[in-house]
Amino acid sequence: MSYTQPIGIFDSGIGGLSIWKEIVNLLPNENTIYLADSKNAPYGQKSKEKIIEFCTKNTELLLEKNCKIIVVACNTATTNAIKYLRTNYDIPFIGIEPAIKPAALQTKTNNIGVLATKGTLSSELFYSTSQKFSEGITVIEQIGEGLVPLIESGKINTLEMEGLLKKYLNPMLQKNIDHLVLGCSHYPFLIPKIRKIIGEKITIIDSGEAVARQTKTVLDQNELLNKSNSKSQHRLYSNLDVATLKNIIKGFKKNYTVAQLDF
Repeated sequence: MSYTQPIGIFDSGIGGLSIWKEIVNLLPNENTIYLADSKNAPYGQKSKEKIIEFCTKNTELLLEKNCKIIVVACNTATTNAIKYLRTNYDIPFIGIEPAIKPAALQTKTNNIGVLATKGTLSSELFYSTSQKFSEGITVIEQIGEGLVPLIESGKINTLEMEGLLKKYLNPMLQKNIDHLVLGCSHYPFLIPKIRKIIGEKITIIDSGEAVARQTKTVLDQNELLNKSNSKSQHRLYSNLDVATLKNIIKGFKKNYTVAQLDF
């Protein structure tokens, strides 16, 4: 395996671009390939078997494209499928799950909110992580139903989005949360709208930076960090219309290409 091979990243759509940006910023020498499986988004409403099927398909494609490591930039995919992927493929995998630990360690009110998909909140991995770190703390879980389809269709700044966010966040505010954990890689794109609802005093936690740091650590451990000085290349693919993907990364000053690909 060569250190110049790309980092592979996939998500159930464009949400994982929030992770991709953190990785590209932290590791400017690395080449990347990003798969937006928008055709099957959101994963959060699918069965565990279906999620594993999608993740296997994405993994096979990234291996065909010669990736040296794969980042599962989707909470639902990580919590339901990463154990299967690590068992069946001989390549390092980096997962993402809701960052309950920092919220539980830092809370002063002992009340934290978690906004995530049904697939994440109902998974065994989320349950075990939550149990491990939330003793003596009230965790208010909320399924963000409908948020991912709106993001995928470019409807972030709409009254419909605002209405859903208020519906999901106001009950958490009433229960005096001081930390809000975003348990879906799509949700960081909603932070400006979330901030308007919850104010400045509540800490918002997402996993992007932590995932980027872990990716760097694992590459370093496996002696796979790109030492080349050649300009990095970023190839992004969607299996649906690429307009929303292009819009999300518009103005991002990196050498990237966006294309539609049937997978």
